[in-house]
Amino acid sequence: MSQHRITRRATQRVMVDGIAIGGGAPIVVQSMTNTDTVDAQGTAQQVFELAQAGSELVRITVNTPEAAAQVPAIREQLDRMNCGVPLIGDFHYNGHRLLTDFPECAKVLGGYRINPGNVGRHRKGEDQFAMMIKVACRNNKPVRIGVNWGSLDQDLIVRMMDANARLAQPLDAAAVMREALIVSALDSAKRAEELGLRHDRIVLSCKVSEVQSLIMVYRDLAKRCDYPLHLGLTEAGMGSKGIVASTAALAVLLQEGIGDTIRISLTPEPGGDRTQEVIVAQEILQTMGLRSFTPMVIACPGCGRTTSTVFQELAQNIQTYLRAQMNVWREQYVGAEDMTVAVMGCIVNGPGESKMANIGISLPGSGENPAAPVYVDGEKVVTLRGANIAGEFKLIVDSYVARKYAKRTATA
Repeated sequence: MSQHRITRRATQRVMVDGIAIGGGAPIVVQSMTNTDTVDAQGTAQQVFELAQAGSELVRITVNTPEAAAQVPAIREQLDRMNCGVPLIGDFHYNGHRLLTDFPECAKVLGGYRINPGNVGRHRKGEDQFAMMIKVACRNNKPVRIGVNWGSLDQDLIVRMMDANARLAQPLDAAAVMREALIVSALDSAKRAEELGLRHDRIVLSCKVSEVQSLIMVYRDLAKRCDYPLHLGLTEAGMGSKGIVASTAALAVLLQEGIGDTIRISLTPEPGGDRTQEVIVAQEILQTMGLRSFTPMVIACPGCGRTTSTVFQELAQNIQTYLRAQMNVWREQYVGAEDMTVAVMGCIVNGPGESKMANIGISLPGSGENPAAPVYVDGEKVVTLRGANIAGEFKLIVDSYVARKYAKRTATA
């Protein structure tokens, strides 16, 4: 897949354990565990699974002394699993105490997330914020100052609402709320720098759960600073609603060159796979042509010509296979993630779509000749028949990858 030319807004570059955020670097995909961090083994396993799915940063909750005490063990377990993904500690309310009392936790984390609305109120809050920033400075750790409209600094919003009410033409409450989010982020970043945190160690986010508000907040925030921005629709929801809402918001901002790292905050269905949020984030970036992660499958939706489920099952089979194989191909070949594979259901658009993909197969629709022509780089190379079409097609894909893409060297 060719990379789409979107003009990226210039931002400062922040390094998180070797991962670059901003400054023209590829947009970083991140995720968050939902395990109890006290369960070091379970948390390490989920971090590993998220990293295997493609999460380049993984955030973990650090909310109690018991959780903070286990962070070094989680890092050690991941290192034993040969998983170097940076861990970001998520701190609320008592982060100042945990970072101070558990210096090894503060040391092994790749960075800290601090929510200005949850550090405390008045002078106490200022002191506790300062404690966390000083720990970050001492350990040379980047900090995401993450404002959320569900936990916005109440003193700030009251002051701004009161000031707005005294205006001759007051703004509506939603506009004041949006401005308060931005002010909280920018003022906190300014304070962090006054306390000694370098400008290139700060990432900002201002998360809301409503699409249009998120777009307006980030457009404004992007005009007022050069910090890298973390995008995400908070509390996006479950299933298709969460996916659609997140895509609707983030696609607009990314198209405008806003955003340096993203997370899709999906609520998992009971027993659901946490890695879905990683896959959705990757697919947003890849379908927009901003990054490539795994070969893309083009498949038709089906119609009355395709009453058989054969092509649906094959499309699912091939998509699952390509994602699994990409973990192998990534280590062996350069560029396999850019490949497109078409799995089509009948002769209407099947041959045409197959010819435009790197590899394509056009299955027979209802009543059509029971044969499946395969196209490679626009040319028909074979016609498959019989019960093992899926297996034979996978072999063709494997052969194509080995032939088409350069072998990865130690320096590639």
